[in-house]
Amino acid sequence: MNKKMTVGRLAELSVLTAAALIIFVAELQFPELPMAPGMKLGLANIITVFCVYRYRPYETALVVAVRVFLGALFASGFSAIIFSAAGAFLCLAGMIPLSRIFPKMPMWVCSVIGAALHNIGQVAAAVAVTGTFAVVGYLPVLIAFGCAAGAFTGVCAQLVSERLKR
Repeated sequence: MNKKMTVGRLAELSVLTAAALIIFVAELQFPELPMAPGMKLGLANIITVFCVYRYRPYETALVVAVRVFLGALFASGFSAIIFSAAGAFLCLAGMIPLSRIFPKMPMWVCSVIGAALHNIGQVAAAVAVTGTFAVVGYLPVLIAFGCAAGAFTGVCAQLVSERLKR
């Protein structure tokens, strides 16, 4: 297998990164849910899940890393990069092997597991930053909401993938 990245492949990854960043910035405009402070649908993860199934692991990691970095730069500030990166890369650390071990597993299942891992990564970062385990109490709520959002983004990624196959 040719491990060299072609210009066309780089262009595809760049478009996907731009799409994920646009979705991320657009989602920041949604009002915060009063019963779920700090929670988002994570719609940019539609692109992440799609990439997990279509691209090499390092290419997917590159798309996510650039989106996390530019998202922090453009929208949420560098303090958020710690939480975003911790969640994103723990999510990838789970989803990439799962998608390779069980390639026929529906994308939404992988996305739900990725969402739970994302929340665990964010809470772990919060524990490290704050120095207190009190934030772990918020984890069950985050995981419940995250799993629902992960199912939605996974279904969307599956629909995108099926549409692009045609």
